[in-house]
Amino acid sequence: MIIERNNKEVIIRLPASVNTDDLQDFIDYARYKELTSNNKATQNEIDELSAKINKDWWTENRKRFIK
Repeated sequence: MIIERNNKEVIIRLPASVNTDDLQDFIDYARYKELTSNNKATQNEIDELSAKINKDWWTENRKRFIK
């Protein structure tokens, strides 16, 4: 593995033998870190939003699972 950094980006070179599923997991994690790097939300705010989303989803989809 070779990691290079310049003023605009970081370049990671990997051998072609790298497992593509593992590589995709790494890329997904790197993308997550990029998207959340400027996040100002607290863990409590995130937990509350998650609970609301789950509650709303269950309200809309309950009839699909309970007849």
